[in-house]
Amino acid sequence: MTVSTPAGTQAGTAVNIRYFAGARAAAGVADEDLLLTAAEPTVALVVSAIRERHGDKLGKVLAASSFLLDGVAVRDTSVRVPAGSQLDVLPPFAGG
Repeated sequence: MTVSTPAGTQAGTAVNIRYFAGARAAAGVADEDLLLTAAEPTVALVVSAIRERHGDKLGKVLAASSFLLDGVAVRDTSVRVPAGSQLDVLPPFAGG
């Protein structure tokens, strides 16, 4: 679950999400803060929350995206997300 209130006004885990390239276009924002009410949120929960927040357009991009949690590639979306973390959404890039 997510709450759009600022961190500190409610118990939860604050996470900053940064969107790149096609993910930015689909989300309509470059970055956003989420307050997750789950006791021990995972990357999968964060991805689900942002899919719910932004709809199918971003959902399609998320399905093909990779993620960085505090600058480290995420291979397993069951990884826990500590408070104050930053999750980067990286859609596939083309070009050379």
